[in-house]
Amino acid sequence: ILYLVGKIGADGAEYKALEFHGDCVENMNVEERLTIANMAIECGAKVGLFESDSKTRLFLTEVGRESDFRVIKADSGANYEREIYINAEEVPPVVAKPHSVDAVVSVEEVAGTPVNQVFVGTCTNGRLSDLEIAYRLLRGRKVKEGVRLIVAPASRRILLKAIERGIISTLVEAGAIILPPGCGACVGIHQGVPADGEVCISTQNRNFKGRMGNPEAFIYLSSPATAVASAIKGEIADPREFL
Repeated sequence: ILYLVGKIGADGAEYKALEFHGDCVENMNVEERLTIANMAIECGAKVGLFESDSKTRLFLTEVGRESDFRVIKADSGANYEREIYINAEEVPPVVAKPHSVDAVVSVEEVAGTPVNQVFVGTCTNGRLSDLEIAYRLLRGRKVKEGVRLIVAPASRRILLKAIERGIISTLVEAGAIILPPGCGACVGIHQGVPADGEVCISTQNRNFKGRMGNPEAFIYLSSPATAVASAIKGEIADPREFL
């Protein structure tokens, strides 16, 4: 989704709806789709839409809301203002540089940039599947000395599941700091406000000046995999090195 935002700009879908289709989308779990829907707002869209399917029904069942399931899909022969085709297999890991969500470049272009803080969490990427990515990358590894890795599960339910699966203990053993469920450092008022001149790479959805509480800090946006890889190396890093 960062790749798309970089392609069309922070106002590229202003007051429009973004609708996502294709093999890549069909293979995504609902949590991954939720991340994209969340970030659709960051390019001006009013909504990010996905057709409902069996994965949607299963997700609603797991959270006790199966009765809310509805079949939602585009009309046959629907016309769109614009169609954008992206081959997901050709999209490299990317980040959004300070201080704009559409300042998107490949990780390769900024690899080696030292980081002081890494944040995994928020409504964008604080779900169980995101914490599982952090778990897989950090198992048997440590956070680089001098780097703060802050993790905030998005909800109490997610936190409890992560505890049950041993994810939280592994993250703590690797050197992560676990925050209570919620917005965490993203909101910029507590627990994770960076110091002047510090660099933070975060899985949140916005990186404008002062977003994390200090206009003198520099925030890069990335996927959970890129963020955790950067925590391990102490610099912005390509997660494929650890997968």
